[in-house]
Amino acid sequence: MTRLRPALLTVSVCAFAATSVAGPAAAQPKVEGRAALLQQLADCRKLTDDAARLGCYDSATAALEQAEAKGDIVVVDREQARTVRREAFGFSLPSLSVFERGEDKDKIDNITGKIASARQDGAGKWVLRLEDGAVWQQIDVQELSLYPKAGQSVTIRKATLGSFLASVEGRRAFRVRRVE
Repeated sequence: MTRLRPALLTVSVCAFAATSVAGPAAAQPKVEGRAALLQQLADCRKLTDDAARLGCYDSATAALEQAEAKGDIVVVDREQARTVRREAFGFSLPSLSVFERGEDKDKIDNITGKIASARQDGAGKWVLRLEDGAVWQQIDVQELSLYPKAGQSVTIRKATLGSFLASVEGRRAFRVRRVE
């Protein structure tokens, strides 16, 4: 797994495991949708005594850095979240909603890529592997006038009722679903 670097701009924090931080911030309840460690860091602002607030910040940031180093949490910036959503285009994964905070969910309604390989399966349906590793399979019975080939560009867009349409080199679209 690639380690993601934190960014100074917009940051999303995904909690994969909860750890606790000793100190006044640990007693605060978790805000829905926010990682406990991030909430504990934010709660340090509520302390009025400067020394207590500094101690809280030191403890909370140390715990946050340790959790990131162990892989208990992952910090991604907005661009990394967009990349994840683009790479997952075509999959129905409700858990990816964490990458949509502050974003218009419908913004990614199509992708364009290059075909790495194209073949027909045993039922005569086309299976397209894109250069980014995504694999799309034809689900309709439409005959293609020209067979897709490696190196050609393909645009896959959202259609009605959660389906997807693929168009190779701007030709007539056919229904597909993402299988990998």
